[in-house]
Amino acid sequence: MEIKKVGVVGAGVMGIGVGQSLAQNGMEAVLVDISEEVLDRARAEIRKNLRFQGMFQKDAKKEDPATVLGRIHFTTLLEDLGDVDFVVENVPEKWEIKSQIYPKIDAICPERAVFAVNTSCYSIPRVGALTRRPDRVIGMHFMNPVPLKPMVEAIRGHHTSEATIETARQFLRQMGKDFILVNDMPGFVSNRVLMLTINEAVYVLQDGVATPEQVDQLFKTCFGHKMGPLETADLIGLDTILYSIEVLHESYNDSKYRPCPLLKKMVDAGLHGRKNGKGFYDYGIS
Repeated sequence: MEIKKVGVVGAGVMGIGVGQSLAQNGMEAVLVDISEEVLDRARAEIRKNLRFQGMFQKDAKKEDPATVLGRIHFTTLLEDLGDVDFVVENVPEKWEIKSQIYPKIDAICPERAVFAVNTSCYSIPRVGALTRRPDRVIGMHFMNPVPLKPMVEAIRGHHTSEATIETARQFLRQMGKDFILVNDMPGFVSNRVLMLTINEAVYVLQDGVATPEQVDQLFKTCFGHKMGPLETADLIGLDTILYSIEVLHESYNDSKYRPCPLLKKMVDAGLHGRKNGKGFYDYGIS
């Protein structure tokens, strides 16, 4: 089945990236969020990204930004997902939000539609149980920034069918991406390791062992990482990091996932990283 129309639920950082990537690869996207204000910001961000993408991707296909944006339908109505072939859900990593979304889209979307849970921590069977199609629910952990990342961490739930896995593979190939398929456990592979690293890096900062610049420089120069753990945290969003580590702490009941008090303090203070201009670094956004 060729996937022509894709629903993207949530127009935050990840939803913007997914919507942009879909449109750039010729697919029609329906980008849904709760307010016109959020959608206006998403539209402006995608327009800006398209304008500057050539600076970062020399082999990027040149296409008029207005043409690409024309493939994205911005809406506050979940009912506009009534004829999509595939859905990527990107709402915040809060169970009270996710658990409300799935019964609604399950009732609206065609029976054929596959649901991809863009999560870093939540159990895929737990999400699938909210629907009448658990065999057509798969985890799809996109990395940020989505248009620049060729690989996705896909997660097979207990009920996820082979047909769904093949549909997901085809979907990602249409986006110019591939996946590494892993089994379902909270945090999967990437976040189970990454969140521990970031959380411990925040403890290092809290304990006065090093500055953010020193922590990140060590990882970049000694291990060859493109970004250090604190820069990565700012890119993802410190609020998202905290939600993820809290889910891991709750899921495993293991003290190694105890969130660093400094991380909690920064999130409480509204220091969320790049998304609002200040985290471990200052990005000069007012």
